[in-house]
Amino acid sequence: MIDDIPPVVPAGRMSRTAQPVFALASGVELRPWHEGDAQVLADSCLDPRIRQWNRPGLLSPADARARISRWGHRWRREEGAVWAIAEPGGGRPVGLIGLGDLDLRGGGAEFLYWLLPAGRGRGVMVDATVRIGRWALEDLGLYRLRITHSVANPASCRVAGKAGFPLEGTMRGALLHADGWHDEHLHARIRGDAWPAGR
Repeated sequence: MIDDIPPVVPAGRMSRTAQPVFALASGVELRPWHEGDAQVLADSCLDPRIRQWNRPGLLSPADARARISRWGHRWRREEGAVWAIAEPGGGRPVGLIGLGDLDLRGGGAEFLYWLLPAGRGRGVMVDATVRIGRWALEDLGLYRLRITHSVANPASCRVAGKAGFPLEGTMRGALLHADGWHDEHLHARIRGDAWPAGR
């Protein structure tokens, strides 16, 4: 008889701690979303690039407050982790980064991210992806992280490569966007992979 495989990350490791805040060299901080960020989150759903690649739906400010509250619950239930990419000192969010499809027992998760125009062109997303990746693999103890994106989205491909997530392959017809089914690139890294130089 084969013994059960123990969980990669024991239950309770996330929920026993507060969601961390990280200061990044690119001049922003990663922090939990707050109720006061609801209007920014609602407005983000109107940004054409965010709508094109992230399928956010439309949110009223009340809907956005409810979503932010759910993100807090998901942290406590160890089902997901979502940060605002914000100006320092509790400033206005300029983007979002997080880990969805979080599987502590199996040791994996998938990145989700977007930036508003105010956050673009500053190297913010690469820094944020590396920081959350380090936290997930080295502090939380996950084993594998992945990034998927449409093959028609070269910006996400550049972020993944610069953040140390090599391309593993192409998944055919993997995600339905507003203009139809898109092939998706799959990038991933596992614990122990070398991080990019200087990061």
